Amino acid sequence: MTEAGIFLFKTVLGIFSLAFLLRFYLQVVRATPHNPLSVFVIAITDFAVVPARRFVPGWRSYDLSTFVLALVAETLLLTLVFILNGFDLKASAFTSILAIICLSAVSLAKMFVYIIIVVTFAQAILSWVNPYSPIMSLLAAMSSPFLDVFRKRFRPVGGVDLSPLFLLILCQLILIWPINAAHKAILLTLSVS
Repeated sequence: MTEAGIFLFKTVLGIFSLAFLLRFYLQVVRATPHNPLSVFVIAITDFAVVPARRFVPGWRSYDLSTFVLALVAETLLLTLVFILNGFDLKASAFTSILAIICLSAVSLAKMFVYIIIVVTFAQAILSWVNPYSPIMSLLAAMSSPFLDVFRKRFRPVGGVDLSPLFLLILCQLILIWPINAAHKAILLTLSVS
């Protein structure tokens, strides 16, 4: 496979990992399916989600097939990266595959934290420059489950809601410690096996 082909393959898998994860989260927060982001995500993922529903059952009205597809796409992406870097998956196949699946789950967690960071930052900026933007309701639906935790504990200071700042700090701490630690531990397992 050429370098350009590898780049395209990795890019496509990365986009689909993100799209499947976004679709799952938009469903969890009950975002309206008529907003432009939901329409786009549904349009580019339906080809895989609809057949996957036959094999992956839902749970408590959640469509788990979208999350499973995100995990599969991320696992394929990481497997490709390891193979291209000369990692021998055959040496201890079961341990390697299990570690790559765990690493994929950590990568999805990291991706989710970045989604929350982008959504929170966009909502904070738009609340100042264009609070009546049509996208505000979508951003609010995606960030409110996390922002409300801080809003219940901290009052606005001088009329300014500091909950986005607290959430962004927490997201950075999550990226630095638990996600980074899990990532390193799994990589260590892979190098030892």
